Amino acid sequence: MLSFLLENWVLILAAVVSGGLLLWPSLRGGAGGGSVATGEAVRLINRERGVLIDVCEPREYAEGHAGGARNIPLGQLAGSKELPADKALPLLLICASGARAGRAVSQLRKAGYTNAVSVAGGLRAWRDAQLPIERGDAPAKSATKAARAAPTDKTEKSDKADKADKAAKSTAA
Repeated sequence: MLSFLLENWVLILAAVVSGGLLLWPSLRGGAGGGSVATGEAVRLINRERGVLIDVCEPREYAEGHAGGARNIPLGQLAGSKELPADKALPLLLICASGARAGRAVSQLRKAGYTNAVSVAGGLRAWRDAQLPIERGDAPAKSATKAARAAPTDKTEKSDKADKADKAAKSTAA
């Protein structure tokens, strides 16, 4: 037995190292819960009402982000009002490469979001999987801009009142 180990130490070392590399993601909290592949991310979004959150800075987000993602920069994540109130919902965090998303997962898990995971490979993996990419401002910002551009009830009422006043003056004159 000892002679077998001594003669084949290289093969045994290779087996131990490869086994360790296979277990490493599980030990780190990766494949077992810290990150998911893009296919699993899409499944969580579609079937379990998962929320996709991009933790990039607004400039990076505007340059291109995963379709339907909310933008909450990593520095503003703690205590953000844009996070779902239901802490049991799956939160899928994404950034350019996956590094910031991993830190965001740690923050959110400490805050009680038990189903927070990062999208492995980040936006690069999202693009490689040919999933939708959007460009432009955050949806919340564009909704705010649209709300500002749309006439309010008060504006419509004052416009109608102005028209009525002009009609009354032209009729009286």
